[in-house]
Amino acid sequence: MALDGMMLRHVVNELKTTALGARVYQIYQPNRDEILIHLRTMEGNKKLLVSTRANSPRVNFTEYSVENPASPPMLCMLMRKRLGGGKLVDIRQSGLDRILFFDFDCTNELGDKVRLTLVVEIMGKYSNVIFVDENNKIIDALKRVDITMSSRRLVLPNLPYELPEKQDKLNILLSDKDEVIDKIINTPDEKPLNKAILNAVEGISPVICRELEHRILGGKTASNKTLSDNDKYKLKDEINKLSDLLLTCSGTPYIIFHKGEARPFDIAFIDIEQYGSLCERQRRDSFCALLDSYYAERDSADRMRVKKTDLSKTLSNLINRTSNKINAQKRELAACENREQLRIQGDLLQANLYRIERGAESVTVENYYDENNAPLTIKLNPAISPAQNAQKFYKDYNKAKTAEQVLTVQIKKAEEELEYLDTLSDSLSRVTSEKELNQIRLEFMEQGYIKRPKSAVKKPAQLPPLEYTTSDGFKVLVGRNNKQNDMLTLKTAHKRDLWFHTKDIAGSHTILVTEGKDVPDTSIIEAARIAAYHSKARESSNVAVDYTLVKHVSKPNGAKPGMVIFVNNHTVYVDPELPKNKF
Repeated sequence: MALDGMMLRHVVNELKTTALGARVYQIYQPNRDEILIHLRTMEGNKKLLVSTRANSPRVNFTEYSVENPASPPMLCMLMRKRLGGGKLVDIRQSGLDRILFFDFDCTNELGDKVRLTLVVEIMGKYSNVIFVDENNKIIDALKRVDITMSSRRLVLPNLPYELPEKQDKLNILLSDKDEVIDKIINTPDEKPLNKAILNAVEGISPVICRELEHRILGGKTASNKTLSDNDKYKLKDEINKLSDLLLTCSGTPYIIFHKGEARPFDIAFIDIEQYGSLCERQRRDSFCALLDSYYAERDSADRMRVKKTDLSKTLSNLINRTSNKINAQKRELAACENREQLRIQGDLLQANLYRIERGAESVTVENYYDENNAPLTIKLNPAISPAQNAQKFYKDYNKAKTAEQVLTVQIKKAEEELEYLDTLSDSLSRVTSEKELNQIRLEFMEQGYIKRPKSAVKKPAQLPPLEYTTSDGFKVLVGRNNKQNDMLTLKTAHKRDLWFHTKDIAGSHTILVTEGKDVPDTSIIEAARIAAYHSKARESSNVAVDYTLVKHVSKPNGAKPGMVIFVNNHTVYVDPELPKNKF
């Protein structure tokens, strides 16, 4: 885990410097994994983010805005009632473990002063936020743990709060350094030095262990059992330095990148030299800013993934159901292909009624539809007359003929439905905000895919289309969803503007605003690349993109949102790409 107990000590130091004495003026719970506490501090308003997300648990001040649900969850309302207006008087850390205690002085319903504590346990997928009263009784928790989940430690209202079971590791701030060195060297099993440090020292992460090993051994490898006397001396020196740094909280926030990559892969509170020239290190202004920037992209994607889950599941079921329906109808249609044979058999029976005895199970007649008059054996129903057998073949023929006409129409409608669902899937995959998601959810309701709630649905505010500009200075507009595609193409765009869309692939309508000017080929290619990027072909190459004048694009009567037809188009093949200059 990037955020270890030692770095958390630096975070706590930052939080205490700014937040002690602050008042709680609002609490939000954006989702099931996060709590956001707004504090009034001497330095202004601060947002304290507590995240228990499995791959990014942490606590820090955040600058990012998180969209909140329309109705707050029960825990959020409880915390607002009990913690609202409370004063943050202390922040404690359990040794160098990843467990923090936020103590608040609050006022209860009777007007008495009480001390309430928010316990933040940062333990990967077992991370939790536990609300505890002045008697150390659990009020509630973000994640309740009952007997079916754990028999060793329950987290339920009215039970006493208990610390998680401690590991057999030493706190270098409290333990004698010789004892720490002895534990590292004399573990029962022989291990690489970095593993031995990790197993012996509390609150230290693998990246710091590897860095200590690098500094001690100079890039060589050795186990805890094969250290020379000089290596042992260096080990003790590094442990002392680390202890002094933690004691004064004088570490430096570093974020680490693979060379040439924009996404960071680790963080540390000391300078990391083990990667040499393969990685780049950047300093941040504070540890809170470090955590904020390191986890921002990951958190944003996770939040939207959680919020999109229900719609994605509904859409997946609809796509599967429609695909199965089309396949079944095509099988029925294939069975209708032999209908002419039914008519021929009816005609031949009608022409040979005089030769057929009642109760016969079959009859062989000359097939005058065949150029050689080849004999044809026709099976009969002996329970009915020959004339009735002939009429049955005619009836089956007419039934198959009607079925073919109906199935052809139904298959076409189902294929159009599947194409529309594909556009919904594409729009949903590119959603980046709650507002965009609400617009797509409204489209689901309007099309009858999900039920409208009994209470009135507040229509979400319309977002503007995405805007870009080409290297030649032409504006490019991109629809965020199907309804905005219709608005952009049919209402907003001028008839002389250029319309782009990926060929036979779901994607957004893209408009190159010409303002009556001649458009150079470079802008056409760039607009096509933008259209390809905002489609299901984003990860592909050499994508076919159709373009034409907006005046050649129209919407058929009764067509689904975003579905149009166009003529007089040209096609270019491009790789999906966004311009560097986005509005």
